[in-house]
Amino acid sequence: MQEFDASAYGRRSADVYDSVVDDIIGESSTALAVDRLHELAEGGRVLEFGIGTGRLALPLAARGLAVAGIDASAEMLGVLRGKPGGDRIPVAVGDFSTTRVDGEFSLVVLAYNTVFALPSQEAQVACFRNAAAHLRPGGRFVVEAWVPDPGAFRGRSSLRLLSLSEDRVVIEAARLLPAEQLMHTTKLVLTSGEVRLLPANHRYAWPAELDLMARMAGMEREHRWSDWTGAAFTDDSPAHVSVYHL
Repeated sequence: MQEFDASAYGRRSADVYDSVVDDIIGESSTALAVDRLHELAEGGRVLEFGIGTGRLALPLAARGLAVAGIDASAEMLGVLRGKPGGDRIPVAVGDFSTTRVDGEFSLVVLAYNTVFALPSQEAQVACFRNAAAHLRPGGRFVVEAWVPDPGAFRGRSSLRLLSLSEDRVVIEAARLLPAEQLMHTTKLVLTSGEVRLLPANHRYAWPAELDLMARMAGMEREHRWSDWTGAAFTDDSPAHVSVYHL
């Protein structure tokens, strides 16, 4: 397997990351996430693993919370620094599964499937332990991720439409490697004048596996919702927001 490079994704996608996320989930979903995270922080300090372009961190800071971040991508952080208020958020450059920052936090956030960017179960376990190490007693770790659905693949491959408008289409091609719980994807962003390819690798895990990682790190699950509205997680939920407390 190719050596993991935590900074690689941002080199290909930083300049279009925000617009692609908006295409796929919509600005309203981001607003709901900010509302929920602000509530869970209870006025305390927030640390975002994979802070990226500041999609969540900047509006949380605008609400008066002290926000810090960890990210390995200089390109993503360049976009963050170019936004109003982005230069005031302290960010440590490194792999969020191992990089430490000073102080204790009320909330550690790992949103938008970013836990699956870590290349192995060992790295994901280390990430949960790193989150716990940053939390104050009673603090929370929030993980947002999709629920694996191997049945959606035919011949371990899939092609799905993520977004469609008159002048822009986003498609994802994916290949599944179930023996190692890996999925290789490339998003195709199609416009009238350009085709962008955004490759990414995922080491996926089921919600119960993430719960076990949390327990290994000394945390227990407090909530599991199907989305940021707090809707019940069911057999048909394609994603989850899981809240663990120390």
